[in-house]
Amino acid sequence: FHSQRAEDQLEQLVEYIHDAHPGVPVILDAKRGDIGSTAEHYAVEAFERYKADAVTVSPYMGFDSMSPYLAYPGKGVIVLCRTSNPGGSDVQFLQVDGKPLYQVVAEAARERWNTNGQMGLVVGATFPNEIAKVRQIVGDMPLLIPGIGAQGGDIEATVKAGRTADGTGMMINSSRAILYASREKDFALAARNVALQTRETINRYRHG
Repeated sequence: FHSQRAEDQLEQLVEYIHDAHPGVPVILDAKRGDIGSTAEHYAVEAFERYKADAVTVSPYMGFDSMSPYLAYPGKGVIVLCRTSNPGGSDVQFLQVDGKPLYQVVAEAARERWNTNGQMGLVVGATFPNEIAKVRQIVGDMPLLIPGIGAQGGDIEATVKAGRTADGTGMMINSSRAILYASREKDFALAARNVALQTRETINRYRHG
């Protein structure tokens, strides 16, 4: 949502992260979804203007709405699959040939869409059973997992459901719990402490 009023600042923020922390991938959580000709422009926005390493997209309009992003070698395309919000069940649990839609999306990503190994899936920490099912379907494909922290997802259940055999394969996101850790003058230190505690907890369960 930062691009709504602060596009220039978003460009500067991504540039700063790339300069100061070159090993940290930047994901533009834009949840784009439009026809191919429009998606081409959104892909330019994500990868050429903002210089993100990956972008989140909606699969609702099919593969041709995602292929413009996949045309950028080395860039990631992370598809909404089982989102962390409660309302996601309205659509994501609709039955398609006897399976919930989110599982059909996961199967399509594994079997047809992930043509160059650039794709990942969004699966919310608020639904660890579904994380485990998606992991079973997609093998070692990376999962972007929002929903810990402010949304209440359990870190232990999330990691144990989403990890690959070597304890990786997850990009676990906590935003509000870190950004708004304190409203006082110590906000920077408070945010740092919450981030470190979150990382420590995640690592504790990666192999345990």
